[in-house]
Amino acid sequence: MNQVISRIVDDADFFEIMPAFARNIIVGFGRLEGRTIGVIGNQPTQLAGCLDIDASVKAARFVRFCDAFGLPVVTLVDVPGFMPGVAQEHGGIIRHGAKLLYAYAEATVPKLTVITRKAYGGAYDVMASKHLRGDVNLAWPSSEIAVMGAKGAVEIIFRGMPAEQQEKEVARYERLFTNPLTAARRGFIDDIIEPRQTRHRLCQELD
Repeated sequence: MNQVISRIVDDADFFEIMPAFARNIIVGFGRLEGRTIGVIGNQPTQLAGCLDIDASVKAARFVRFCDAFGLPVVTLVDVPGFMPGVAQEHGGIIRHGAKLLYAYAEATVPKLTVITRKAYGGAYDVMASKHLRGDVNLAWPSSEIAVMGAKGAVEIIFRGMPAEQQEKEVARYERLFTNPLTAARRGFIDDIIEPRQTRHRLCQELD
């Protein structure tokens, strides 16, 4: 994700905030055509990019900061969901995850979102989706916007079905849902763009 960010901001100059804390999410400042922006991105190399308590709090505080100082927020999404586990549940993952949801929903600055790969379930919702009044939501052709991954969904829906049949259903689920087209038809995505167009399109939208 750091490489993606460096290709989007001016002169590959990105100032990351709190890089050693909650490494599964990246927050920091950059510029687009000279205009200062806040950047938030899931880091798939750490905990697969899942949102946990620390990541939710880190991102929520950053969104609030950007909103307080009038800085547009660019969100780069690659999130497979919230971090599961007893420790997260006892720690209040729902309560802390809601902080990020409220921060995005209440922010009045421009909110630009680019879905780069996975965007699953509730974690997709809280990452500046259209459901939280995101101003512009773009997606790469490689993006997967769904309630959950194909394998997990098929195991629940077609529980008890023979393995061969489940494999066919996985392929069908991937064809129908793990792409940005269905989301675009429902109005959850404004446009599907090639990765090389990302910087140009973000600059265009900020103008």
